Amino acid sequence: MAEDTPRPCTLLRHHGGGHAPVSYLELFFDLVYVFAITQISHALLENLTWRGLAEAGMAFLAVWWAWMYTTWAANWANPDRAPVRIMLLLSMLASLLMAVALPHAFASGAADSGPLFAGSYLAHQLGRTLFMAAIMRRDDPRGMFNMLRISSWFAMSSVFWLAGLGVEGDARLAWWMAALGIEYLGPIANFRAPGLGTSLPSDWNISGSHMAERCALFIIIALGEGVVVIGTNLAAAELTTERVTAFLTTFAGSVLMWWIYFDLGAERGARHITTHAQPGRVAREAYTYLHMPIVGSIIVCAVADALLLEGTHPHATHELILTTCGGLVTYLVGLGLFKRFSNALGNFPLSHTVGSVLLLALAGWAWWHPLPATQFAEASVMALGVVAVWEWGSYNGGWRERLMRLWPGGSSPA
Repeated sequence: MAEDTPRPCTLLRHHGGGHAPVSYLELFFDLVYVFAITQISHALLENLTWRGLAEAGMAFLAVWWAWMYTTWAANWANPDRAPVRIMLLLSMLASLLMAVALPHAFASGAADSGPLFAGSYLAHQLGRTLFMAAIMRRDDPRGMFNMLRISSWFAMSSVFWLAGLGVEGDARLAWWMAALGIEYLGPIANFRAPGLGTSLPSDWNISGSHMAERCALFIIIALGEGVVVIGTNLAAAELTTERVTAFLTTFAGSVLMWWIYFDLGAERGARHITTHAQPGRVAREAYTYLHMPIVGSIIVCAVADALLLEGTHPHATHELILTTCGGLVTYLVGLGLFKRFSNALGNFPLSHTVGSVLLLALAGWAWWHPLPATQFAEASVMALGVVAVWEWGSYNGGWRERLMRLWPGGSSPA
């Protein structure tokens, strides 16, 4: 179904569940999240401890949630209308302030940027959601009540965000993780709220193609951070044989991660959500939740690339092993669950299972038997290569048909 022509007096898209194109303003909005992803990966790289991982993980959950809820809002609101544009631009500003405050959100004293981080996050989430409730009041009453329920959950979590500002260190981390726990539970609980009822999947009448495209673009943002890390490190260092080898290895890893997601997963996911009877439920489960580990693991892999390209240790350190294999296994498992959800057969890809086992075996071997860092990285990329080649040749007609599609004019066998 083509997108309906918006009514002159409404601020909503009125796509009727059909196609809603991604606007240029949404792409402009995403630029802030390129910076936010960079901030998270750099913060983790500078504090590569379990505590640093917990802080980076909390920051990522907040950033992902802010971006995802804005994506849902832009699915309904018409970005060609001035009030919606102003809302998205103000959300962009709040997101930028979040990203700026992120590295020192857990600092103490004068360096503490926690109030800026929490304040901009809450302003973003509550302000945007209440704006959506206001513009849905006349044309989409069910959507309005859905937004009011969401606002009540953000109001509840705000108590924990504000409580975290009164403490420091581990206590702040605990309060803020509790706040995010409440927010992440909201969609699972269908935003049940006293006096406002419960949201149903049928209330989330979204454009499935828009949601699929937006999440695919965020995957590109995350992969782009790895490419920036690769290029920046090579440009700033002496071009030795070992460093060029590490550069080519990390680049190949980024290409394979892109391939494994976009060769089949992205297309199948988009087809599944656009044809499903309840696209809102698919958007919640397959995109809102299952894309979270995929994006998070790509950030961890960017940290692994930076560690390898620094070249400060000739052998694979425990940090390199954990970030490389931990990141890639999480990526394969998260992507496998997404593909399982969007697969008519409902099966977890065997190629992802084999790749994860190979990476875990590599991690165990390298942990107890030191390997040269570049050799370890090459082995991890080979494990990814097994997944990519296996999957590429196993679907859509098998090896012969996939090979014939590589050349113009090629035809599929009868």
